Amino acid sequence: MTDVATLVNQGFFSREDVIQLLNADREDRSLLFAKAAEIKEKYVGNIVYFRGLIEFSNICEKNCFYCGIRKGNRNVKRYNLTDDEILNAAGFAYESNYGSVVLQGGELDSPAFSDRIERLVKGIKELSGDKLGITLSVGEQSPEVYRRWFEAGAHRYLLRIESSSRDLYYRIHPNDKTHSFERRLKALQDLKDTGYQVGTGVMIGLPFQTMEDLADDLLFMKEMDIDMCGMGPYIEHVDTPLWEFRDRLLPLEERFNLALKMIAILRLLMNNINIASATALQAIDPIGREKALKIGANIIMPNITPGAYRNDYKLYENKPCTDEEAADCKNCLEARIHMSGNKIGYNEWGDSQHFKDKH
Repeated sequence: MTDVATLVNQGFFSREDVIQLLNADREDRSLLFAKAAEIKEKYVGNIVYFRGLIEFSNICEKNCFYCGIRKGNRNVKRYNLTDDEILNAAGFAYESNYGSVVLQGGELDSPAFSDRIERLVKGIKELSGDKLGITLSVGEQSPEVYRRWFEAGAHRYLLRIESSSRDLYYRIHPNDKTHSFERRLKALQDLKDTGYQVGTGVMIGLPFQTMEDLADDLLFMKEMDIDMCGMGPYIEHVDTPLWEFRDRLLPLEERFNLALKMIAILRLLMNNINIASATALQAIDPIGREKALKIGANIIMPNITPGAYRNDYKLYENKPCTDEEAADCKNCLEARIHMSGNKIGYNEWGDSQHFKDKH
């Protein structure tokens, strides 16, 4: 077995290498993190790009076993922002020099929904004079719908696979016509074919998940040649089927450390992609997002959803910042990012260097 100090300086990582890094102890983890920080600075710089996150609706057609806003959860107070509320939030991002916004909501698939997203994308482009970049995260759609939204002005899309293992996928999703592993994979390819900068991601520390599964997730992302990644520790929610398996989970601190290792290894595997520092990290560690920025992440998504709705977009327990308004979040993150030794890329889209290099 190669020692970690040698391993992190290799240009190529086998599946066994990745598994070894995922199992790194505290001392070896420090070597991994130091190398990932070095690679990050070399390829993407110490600049953090903001994506103003608008969680515009928690109405969802899916029934994923891990998610607090799953269709079958009757304890959720459902909401759907008006177009004006969404555009006002985007206006805040523009006036705050964020550079980009993310429209994220429950997964819906209907002509009315497709029309609405297209209308909103055009509205955001208009209000910002085409200066705001737009990421969408609204699930599986047809190639035609993806194309319409792309032509309207969206240029990045996040569609998390959640697990690249078909077996594990169906342990955390219903095996029915609305939850197809194959459709998820096809949707990712459709997005690439359309021309989007494509992101995916996984949950880390799920029940039934192995180190081999996580290694395969990282290698899947490399093989898929993604442009950006959003992944974080799995945090259970009381109103979900996976809650009953909480006794099988790693302790929160171990899930947190494993998430950091996943970020660092992905930075070594894919030097110049965009990697988000997930909010779920902060749900475990008060400075969790800053720790991720230090060892490989370069994207932060300040929540700019109107405060009255934030607690209802609750995918997991202990979600942070649900009691803040957008301006509070901005001021807090500015201070946190400067403390982490990074600069903020204001008024920049912060597109994936990986995507640029391919095109």
